[in-house]
Amino acid sequence: MELAARTLLRRWGVVFWRLLAREAPWRDLLACYRRLEARGEIRGGRFVAGVSGEQFAAPEAVGLLRGMRGRPREGAYLSLSAADPLNLLGILTAGPRLPALAGNRLLFRDAVPAATLAGGELRFLETLDPAAQWQARNALLRRQVPAALTDIV
Repeated sequence: MELAARTLLRRWGVVFWRLLAREAPWRDLLACYRRLEARGEIRGGRFVAGVSGEQFAAPEAVGLLRGMRGRPREGAYLSLSAADPLNLLGILTAGPRLPALAGNRLLFRDAVPAATLAGGELRFLETLDPAAQWQARNALLRRQVPAALTDIV
């Protein structure tokens, strides 16, 4: 069980019950994480806002999280398949889950879920102006738009 606990912590950086609900029994993992914390190998605390219960983090993740705290938003998009393990929509966020099907897609804007594509239907999760919607739609559909055209819109 300790090998599984370490593997999950290495994968996610920060672990808590809602994140690992699909992985393994939290009760068994919790005992391992408490032992690792007592040995000083990992950190326990509150790392993710809005999540109740115990949370544990790898030491290197704590520094990275602190660095992200005051960082300005850049508007960077990341599109991924809903079958990707990073599809935590409805698990870590409010609202319905996005089915983990290869044809469904999820778009993040500055690491925050911004839009979904499910069953051919595009749904925005945040309010965007028309130009930002156009960029988001192209990022979600993985269309490459020439830089000259982005200035026109």
